[in-house]
Amino acid sequence: MHVIVTGHHLEITDSLKAHVDSKFEKLARHFDNVADVHVILAVEKLIHKAEATLQISGAKLFAEDQQDDMYVAIDNMVDKLDRQIIKHKEKHLGH
Repeated sequence: MHVIVTGHHLEITDSLKAHVDSKFEKLARHFDNVADVHVILAVEKLIHKAEATLQISGAKLFAEDQQDDMYVAIDNMVDKLDRQIIKHKEKHLGH
């Protein structure tokens, strides 16, 4: 899985990059065919925003979250993607 992390009005530190990588390892356990991940972290005034686009076999998934803390926003965004991947996997196995 290839993870690209981009920052808007935010410098991507090593700890943020490591946190994103560790969270997306959890997604790789649920679904092996994740090809590409593009994560955008942004700060707008006091709101921290995390959004990601996931390219998997047969679909492109998107999730975003806004919080007061960037790490919480990343965690919630990954949880949303996790639910989408599980739903996609169940649909795929049903066919």
